This record gives sequence, structure tokens and C-alpha cells, in this order.
Amino acid sequence: MDRNYINQKIRKIPNFPKEGILFYDITTLFEDARAFRKIIDEICQKYKNKKIDKIVGIDARGFLLVSVMAYKLGAGISIIRKQGKLPYKTNGVSYQKEYGPDIIEMHADTIKPGEKVVIADDLLATGGTMLATIDLVKQMGGDIIGIEFIINLSFLKGESKIRKLRYEVNYLIDYDNENI
Repeated sequence: MDRNYINQKIRKIPNFPKEGILFYDITTLFEDARAFRKIIDEICQKYKNKKIDKIVGIDARGFLLVSVMAYKLGAGISIIRKQGKLPYKTNGVSYQKEYGPDIIEMHADTIKPGEKVVIADDLLATGGTMLATIDLVKQMGGDIIGIEFIINLSFLKGESKIRKLRYEVNYLIDYDNENI
């Protein structure tokens, strides 16, 4: 895959959502049909013979990935949302974000023990949300086969935290600093 082409399709927005933050906007990547196909094909290639049961997507940009991945792999979808956003009985995990505590939830019956799961999100930064997601999927008995991102911000060290737990972590683009 031409990583430079993919990188060019990601819009970088300084000082959003607040001063000092560089936001990586993947909506422009999904607007380009060629780029979208390439990222989905590359992500799914490694799982095509692994009989994945569920693709877990994290609110909200992760949802853009998982529906297409699930279709391509013949898997179901399980979604992670912020507390109070799901209509049925949920399981949740509390975790620490950079500005305070938060809780993520998923439906209590969405993952069955032993199901093979791939977790996908748009971006890996400090790893807090992904670590909480891993914890929640494991509590429900899911067997995590892989974790996928479009973007890794390696300067924020989230990848090393996840790899310490011995999970396969994959990403398409790595940024090692916050320079545009």
C-alpha cells in the first residue's frame, strides 16, 4: 500500500478541539474511494482465514471501520459507547482520560465467551480507551485476535502499553511527533 498516498488523505487540523492539539481527521480518507478500499483491504487481509466472530468498534470513528471490516470478513459487529448511550443492559469499564475519568460500555450479551474478536479504531494515542476496551472484551470472554488502527501516534506511547499485554497491534500510518 502507498502509505504516502494514505497520509496525504488524512487532514491535519491544528488547535482542535482545543489549543495545542493536532487533530487527525480521517473523514477525508474515507471520502476517497480508492484510499478507503486500500485501508480496508489491507486491514482485513490478515484475518481472512481466521474465522473472526466479531469486530469491535469504538465510538464513533471506529464505527466507520468496523461495519465494512465485518462485512468483508463475514463477522458480526459489537460497539463500544460512552456510558448511557446504549439502550439495553450493559457491561462497563471505568478508565482515566487525560482530563478525568470516563466509562465505556457495551451490551452485556454482545460478545459470547470464546468468540474471536478484532478491535478497531481510527487512532491510537495514549492507549487509555483501547486498554479499557481490551479489559471489557476480556471480561466478557472474548478472544482478542488483533487490534487495528489507521493512525498510531507513537510519541504518546499507547502502542507499548498494549504490546505489554501481548496483543497484536497493527496500524497503517505512524506519526512520531505532532508536526504537520
